[in-house]
Amino acid sequence: MPYEKGNGKTVVIALGGNALGNTPQEQLELVRNTAKHIVDMIEDGTNVVVSHGNGPQVGMINNAFAYAAANDDKTPDMPFPEAGAMSQGYIGYQLSQAILNELKRRDIMRSTACIVTETVVDEDDPAFQNPTKPVGAFMDEETAKAKAAEMGITVKEDAGRGWREVVASPIPKRIVEFDAVRDLVEDGYVVVSTGGGGVPVFETGDGYVGTPAVIDKDRSSALMAAELGADMLVILTAVEKVCVNFNTPEQQTIDEMDVAQAEEYIKQGQFAPGSMLPKVEACIEYVEAYPEGRALITSLECAAAGLRGETGTVITAN
Repeated sequence: MPYEKGNGKTVVIALGGNALGNTPQEQLELVRNTAKHIVDMIEDGTNVVVSHGNGPQVGMINNAFAYAAANDDKTPDMPFPEAGAMSQGYIGYQLSQAILNELKRRDIMRSTACIVTETVVDEDDPAFQNPTKPVGAFMDEETAKAKAAEMGITVKEDAGRGWREVVASPIPKRIVEFDAVRDLVEDGYVVVSTGGGGVPVFETGDGYVGTPAVIDKDRSSALMAAELGADMLVILTAVEKVCVNFNTPEQQTIDEMDVAQAEEYIKQGQFAPGSMLPKVEACIEYVEAYPEGRALITSLECAAAGLRGETGTVITAN
């Protein structure tokens, strides 16, 4: 029997993979806290679809299998797309379970569903010629370059924090399981989907084929939100509001901006690549594809208040 939907907005919430901890045990504790904030929104009547990043987790899985395969002939090497699906499964399991437990604690008659999703990308996407998406653990330069030589991977320095493996980050074109997500949302489920941006696949004459890459989860979330006709895309980050002149005496927070203003700030170099820039770009993609919607960038702790219009940075089409 379908669950009763909330009577408020439908929103797609994008959680960062780096905010989920470094181990499954640490992640389990963090998602319990995350679930409380998500259920705050559901309690306000909001219908929620949750997506999440997976950069650290897919890298951890990939590295573990690569090490095991190199040191134990009984362990096969694991293709990167399958590692991506594994990360979706275990992060989605913990998120959906934590949300379900919190719903039960509050006597809210809703249930969760976790969907492992594939996302179609273009074989000719230039991202495949220039890998940029960091995955896995941080390493010092010597260790990273040694691993690159040994395993044939690409490594780069990541924002002054150390060296990491990088893979391609192609543009998402279509979410394969979109119809299933839409039907579950319409039946009142709290859906966890499009984890890590979805497993990247090529669409060929013989069907779908996985490819080693990690899609930016904010861009896939923007695509999901636009296709759903969601009232709002909520991208969670470490700060309550987007700033210009960040970390300078002239720093200012932004309450609201339209696409033209956001693009002007991008031209000025106000938003750091690999940090705030892709989040703002994803918001622009969403409101351009679905002008009726509004995008919100804020912190997890402020998300429920942001949906009520009390805080955060809102981005609109015009």
